[in-house]
Amino acid sequence: MLNIIQYILVFILGLAIGSFLNVCVWRKRKNISVIQGRSMCPNCQVFISWFDNIPLLSFILLRGKCRKCFKKISWQYPIIELITGLLFLFIAWWHQQQNIFLNLEMIRDWLIVSFLIFIFVYDLKYKEILTLPVWFLSALLFIFSLFTGWNIWYKMLIGALVGSGFFFFQYIISKGKWIGGGDVRLGFLLGIILSWPNILLALFVSYILGALLGLYLIIKNKKNMKSEVPLGVYLTIGTFVTMFWGEKIIKWYISFLK
Repeated sequence: MLNIIQYILVFILGLAIGSFLNVCVWRKRKNISVIQGRSMCPNCQVFISWFDNIPLLSFILLRGKCRKCFKKISWQYPIIELITGLLFLFIAWWHQQQNIFLNLEMIRDWLIVSFLIFIFVYDLKYKEILTLPVWFLSALLFIFSLFTGWNIWYKMLIGALVGSGFFFFQYIISKGKWIGGGDVRLGFLLGIILSWPNILLALFVSYILGALLGLYLIIKNKKNMKSEVPLGVYLTIGTFVTMFWGEKIIKWYISFLK
């Protein structure tokens, strides 16, 4: 079992990764390198000192405002940092290993969740799914599986073909009006992550979530039937649910049918 010190370290690591993901989202949109140059205020472009760049804590101490220009800092920053920290904690608890930083499966899940958070935020803000993160993680996870036996390689490929094919079919019949190319690529990645047949559950959960939230927004007159939907947001949530509870949900469903 993990001790309290290890959990604290995991949470701090998650906060730091969440902060980096926020940087990646903003810099990729501005076509700025994510590994070079210091952090700066998006409003006044002044470099941020290290003591104003501590995840979560600096936002609280600065009362959500830039020290130089006093412009409000988006709530996206502390929320993503906190969510990432909590998800890292959850994954550590889920695996419950003594030496947490040397557990390859835990590190794999941290990596997957980090990419999913980036995809979630970027698609939510800009309604776009970037190509490079999707293909990079797909290749990395496939190679990881070949060397560690994490998953059966042909089931991963079947899952990827089903996930991407599901969206590609919609893309063709709608001529790109329902689904974008980014959704097709994301379907491939989710198939690699979840494999066959779990990809089917993720798609089902994602569409149920999207339908319920869409219906709520329509009832509240915040959206209409023609509004553009950031599908990647629901797909990432459905993938996370399936990663950790997919087998239990499938077993429950099968037992329910008997």
